[in-house]
Amino acid sequence: MRDRLDGLWRDEDFADWYPRDGRPGFSPAQLATVCVLQFLLGLSDRQAAEAVRCRIDFKYAMAMELDDPGFHHSVLADFRDRLAEGERADRLLDLALARLKGGRPGARAHHPAYRFHPCPGRGA
Repeated sequence: MRDRLDGLWRDEDFADWYPRDGRPGFSPAQLATVCVLQFLLGLSDRQAAEAVRCRIDFKYAMAMELDDPGFHHSVLADFRDRLAEGERADRLLDLALARLKGGRPGARAHHPAYRFHPCPGRGA
């Protein structure tokens, strides 16, 4: 995934999600990547956090050092709470699609098929 999608998100893309007087404890771009992998593999928060700690494929996809301890599973719920605010999920999806297409953010036509629920397992 990293080989093909590196740069899909950057920490700067999440700058307005966090207070200006501090910085997030974990890379928001990495957390977004974990959420995508979590969704694709049907993992719970605990399973995804464990995969980050133990699986080399997760560490590689997130560009983490092999000895990186990962994070507590509750970090994923906190990240999804931020993602669910306003139109953040749609903005991140627009940005990812634009980068995949090599264009600029917001350049795609809006289509309901592009929309997804930012909190898998929490309903539609």
